[in-house]
Amino acid sequence: MKVLFSAKFSLFLTILALPQFFTSTADSILCSPSLAAEVRELGEQGQRGQPGTNGQKGKNSDNLTVFADGTPMTLDLSGDNGLPGGDGSIGNPAICSDREADADYNIRQANGGNGGDGGDGGDGGNGGSLTVYTTDKSHLAQIYVIATGGEGGEPGQGGEGGEGCKCASSYWNQQSCTGKPGRDNYNCTTEEFQCQDGYNGRKGRSGRKGKQGRLGTLTLINLDKSLTPDRPIATVALSQLKDRGFTLSKNEWETKTGAASLFAPGSLIADRYQELVNRLESTVLLVWDAPQSFSNFAQEQITLKLTEDEEVDFSIPDDLWLETTTLKRDDVTEFFVFNALKEKEATQLKSQGLSGNGSNLTLTLQDMAGKSDLVLTDFSIRYRTSKSDEAQFRRVFDYKTKYEGDIPPEAIEYQNNQFTINIGQLPIPPEVLERGTAVEIKIVANRSFAGNSKQQDIIVRDILKR
Repeated sequence: MKVLFSAKFSLFLTILALPQFFTSTADSILCSPSLAAEVRELGEQGQRGQPGTNGQKGKNSDNLTVFADGTPMTLDLSGDNGLPGGDGSIGNPAICSDREADADYNIRQANGGNGGDGGDGGDGGNGGSLTVYTTDKSHLAQIYVIATGGEGGEPGQGGEGGEGCKCASSYWNQQSCTGKPGRDNYNCTTEEFQCQDGYNGRKGRSGRKGKQGRLGTLTLINLDKSLTPDRPIATVALSQLKDRGFTLSKNEWETKTGAASLFAPGSLIADRYQELVNRLESTVLLVWDAPQSFSNFAQEQITLKLTEDEEVDFSIPDDLWLETTTLKRDDVTEFFVFNALKEKEATQLKSQGLSGNGSNLTLTLQDMAGKSDLVLTDFSIRYRTSKSDEAQFRRVFDYKTKYEGDIPPEAIEYQNNQFTINIGQLPIPPEVLERGTAVEIKIVANRSFAGNSKQQDIIVRDILKR
């Protein structure tokens, strides 16, 4: 295909005048049927430049505690400046190659590598926190304090792009002939090819500037001695309360503004500050006035909580039953214990068996823990019988309920941790109280003490005898 040189030269001038157009349309132009069909890359693209390192964060200032008594002081609690980010390196130039002298194709030269991005500047360090103890806030006017945050580090600059390869010549002609010279079929044509310069790599982006460090803060404590950390809630063993007592405390704070105005003129510190406005304290002491041995309860734990009105709330675990009262004297709360019981000791009733029949039928229960002089006990009963002849040999499942209800106190005899329940006195049909009757008796004992309660079920299966 023969193309007029003047047309191609005009196209080349247009492309030089509009490089952006050429960037986006170069492939379509070089591959246009009006030009050579083949486009080859020549050379090797340059590598991208290395990014700059990020700047190191500035060191935070140390915190400081002082006692103000009116003596002039100058305090520097400034954070250190962040370090600058490193510059990105220059992109590597393209590795260029010469075209073949008889090249019959279009050429695109290799591009240069992009420049490396600049590193971010390091953030500035924070100003230090200042804690001031004083009994007179006017003493702060004798203190000059600078608690500014450090400046953010400067950003690193992006590296320049590497150079792309350039064409030695933008156009060249290549002749091709067919047939044999001197014959009619001999024909020669001249085809023109072009070379596109490689682009320089783009410049790397600059990093960001580091952030300014925060201003230091003020905590103001209206005391002349070190403040003990507050502990408004604690779980402690009874032994600790009995031997030396335990002190609950609560620090009450208020957020205020205008911190810089409290100090000498020109001071710099965060505007908002915390001021201790009150400290609540209360000591709890255990007075063991119970007949039970303290050693059996020494390691039991209870939870104490100091309330807003300076009272102490006691939280006793469910498995520890205590009969208590409290007495407050100034900042000391005395915790009296008059009786003590563990929950598991309240549910140790054990059947001693049935006796008699008819109106003389009784069931005896023994308190194996021996705590029934303390514990209030209510009973209910479900009385069931079976007509199965096999009930005396094995467990059967055809029991039918004949009576169910509470057991009145007059049907219960109690002595020395032993309960005798006169079942025959309950409104149970007489015919199911006769000798030889297979019975299943369920006793529900509700055991309660000092506001606590626990239910125990006792089931007895037997054949009524004389």
